[in-house]
Amino acid sequence: MAHWFHRNPLKATAPVSFNFYGVAGSPAANKICNDLRTTRARLLEMFTDSTCTPEIMKNASDVYFSLLQGFISSLDGTTQENKMRFIQNFKWTDTLQGNIPSAQQDAVFELASMAFNVAVWYTKFASRLAGKENITEPEAKDVHKSLKVAAGIFKTLKEVHVPRLITPAEKGRDLEPRVMDAYIIQCQAEAQEVTIARAIELKHNASLIAALAFETANFYQKADHTLNTLEPECSSKWRKYLQLKQYFYMAYAFCYHGQTLLASDKCGESIRSLQEAEKCYSRAEALCKEYRQTKGPGTTAKPSEQLFFLKLGALIKTTLEKCQRENGFIYFHKVPAEPPQLELKASYGLAEPVPFELPPLSEQCTPEVYATFDLTKGAKNDKAKPKEEEVKPVKEPDLKPQKDTGCVLS
Repeated sequence: MAHWFHRNPLKATAPVSFNFYGVAGSPAANKICNDLRTTRARLLEMFTDSTCTPEIMKNASDVYFSLLQGFISSLDGTTQENKMRFIQNFKWTDTLQGNIPSAQQDAVFELASMAFNVAVWYTKFASRLAGKENITEPEAKDVHKSLKVAAGIFKTLKEVHVPRLITPAEKGRDLEPRVMDAYIIQCQAEAQEVTIARAIELKHNASLIAALAFETANFYQKADHTLNTLEPECSSKWRKYLQLKQYFYMAYAFCYHGQTLLASDKCGESIRSLQEAEKCYSRAEALCKEYRQTKGPGTTAKPSEQLFFLKLGALIKTTLEKCQRENGFIYFHKVPAEPPQLELKASYGLAEPVPFELPPLSEQCTPEVYATFDLTKGAKNDKAKPKEEEVKPVKEPDLKPQKDTGCVLS
């Protein structure tokens, strides 16, 4: 299912040398600075390496974050801020703001921005894997897990690390609560899409599929509403994607709810539910067209071209025709004017974010080494500071579409 998911671009960042010109007063302190530079550069390379796996990404990010915490955690046995936290300036772009960077001289800003990019990478990995031809069950599980891992990173950043920033994120920036909430909810919704595809494939109970689809549609609606106060030029395209997915899964919910009603001999209500499914599906088709025509950040998904999308249209049509035939021959029920109120709760299959934990502090970062960093030595070398590094856009690998198999898990 290549091009099924919308993806915003990765964040870009300026290179960081971690050269502190005399502040690092021992070989061990210098080694920490050198290792920070090299592990950061390696992690940034992993974001655009198409062969990178979740295991490689976790290892690369853990090594960097374990060292970076040496500039954040208190290492002198007091409750005071780490003296190294505010020594280095970090520049990052935002996924919705083009190549206009924001900068903060704060290691917590670096931690939050880099971890945010790790989460975005997990969503892109999931999208790339979902686009494979003849996706296997273990691969589908990897897609599902990667989306829940991404949701967990976004959630932990929002609740634990971003509140520590001295300078709050500006409106529309990645670390702003509304943007982070939208990412969390979208990841959960997309993880549930994998569950729905699996439930359909295994022919699970129609009521379970309807409930999961309804919950997923509500997630997409919630994510869309979260973004409704952002500037349209940066959020409109993303919002169109969230809206088309909302109507697509409402169509699924009404379709499978209609099957449940028919099985309970409520043929009139079943017909009305399927008529509503048709309306939602038509609205989803229209939104697909609007989405393709809307300019904004990110790759353009093509859901209306996917078999998974097209199969639903055919299923609604054939199920509605069956209900109408049955009603004409057996039930003779009146079709209600209003569609059924969906009050469906899924007991199984709801996607919860995987809790994100930072790795332990690097063994290199001891109180003894920390004591050899002397901030009073840095001021003498102001003239030796290098010129400001520019932020170059990230060149992301192309996602080549493969033959669509309609999300069949082999």
